[in-house]
Amino acid sequence: MHASTGLDRNRDTIQLRVPAALRAEPNPEPQESEPQESEPQESVPASHKGGRDRYLDLLRALALARVVLYHNFGWFWLPLVFPSMGVMFALAGALMARSLSRPALGVVRGRLRRLLPPMWLFGAVMIALQIFAGWGPQAEGHPTWWWSKLAFWILPLSTPPYADELSGFGLVEHTWAAQVIVPLWYLRAYLWYVLFSPLLLRALRRFPVATLSAPLAMVIVMNALFADQEFVYGRVWENANDFATFGACWILGMAHQEGLLRKIPQYVLPSVAPLIMVAGFWYLQTRPVDPTVATDIESWPIAQALWSVGFVAILLHVSPSWERWPRPLERWNGLVSLLNARAVSVYLWHQAALVAAVPLIDPLWSVPFVYANFRWLLASQWFTLLVALPLLGLLVLTFGWLEDVAAKRSPRLLPYPRRGRGRRRAAG
Repeated sequence: MHASTGLDRNRDTIQLRVPAALRAEPNPEPQESEPQESEPQESVPASHKGGRDRYLDLLRALALARVVLYHNFGWFWLPLVFPSMGVMFALAGALMARSLSRPALGVVRGRLRRLLPPMWLFGAVMIALQIFAGWGPQAEGHPTWWWSKLAFWILPLSTPPYADELSGFGLVEHTWAAQVIVPLWYLRAYLWYVLFSPLLLRALRRFPVATLSAPLAMVIVMNALFADQEFVYGRVWENANDFATFGACWILGMAHQEGLLRKIPQYVLPSVAPLIMVAGFWYLQTRPVDPTVATDIESWPIAQALWSVGFVAILLHVSPSWERWPRPLERWNGLVSLLNARAVSVYLWHQAALVAAVPLIDPLWSVPFVYANFRWLLASQWFTLLVALPLLGLLVLTFGWLEDVAAKRSPRLLPYPRRGRGRRRAAG
């Protein structure tokens, strides 16, 4: 068996699979396309003193790690164990609400400044590679539309264009561009949330229950009553559906930052949130089942919306607001801080690293000794991840400094915090 790539674009799963020439049996699981980045490079600060909230830093780092694992392994249960996208949108909403204590126009402009330059650099690389591989104005038969859709690489109000299939890169699968670019749905959704945040925050302060419930009602109505309209309205449906699916998580993060969650009795959230999650899980279990494929919650927006908002509500209810790490977690400060400082870059480039790992592994199948003794290793998706992580580190090292420039900080190649002199590593 041997690792290669396969694609499904529902949301955020793009699993690495085995080519037909070398695998013993096909892998029928459909995959989704997410990601993971998360909220750009800031931590949501502790509300009462303005310092970094390490608990929320930890949640963001876990969310990013889960995205990478999900895209590599495609395990359907991962979004149930930790719904990364809902968590990341909630953290972003909390940070946005805190920032909106300043004039809204300047806050929105600042968020766009942080988000867009790293995406522009990513887009320049991806467009150049696709053109080199044969993509161009004639590829879709509509040159004018091809040029006009490139504008979505400048301002991603809709999904940036890419080629479904390309050749010209040897062992890299023909769907490499789609695999690398499809996860940008997250940045598109994030942009819309940022643009609407001033209105959402105003509505939340006046009508908290109605504002929080509106996205859930919207996703249920869209997907229960008008699901067949997806192909009619295309990009509009795509934007609206993503906005509705995670809108309650974004607004819940804003409510947390505003202190609204502390105004309700302490027993309400831990009592109601599990019921919402159960409703989402029940809905998932009632969906059409293919006996050869595990049911993935990320393919069903209603289930994902309910499960995510319930999960996020519990996390925010627990929220201990750590200004300093608990001693058992202090040893992870460097890695967590690094992931938060390079969150956008990790999200943008992680799928490219996973795709690039495959052609690096492929030649090893032609080495007789390796083939005879280490086929199990070459066929393992853990080995693909092991190869991809250094590639991701190299990509982040190469391109991540632009996050500092976008945030008006001095650029750093490796924003890894230094341990103070004489400070001992926490035990346990």
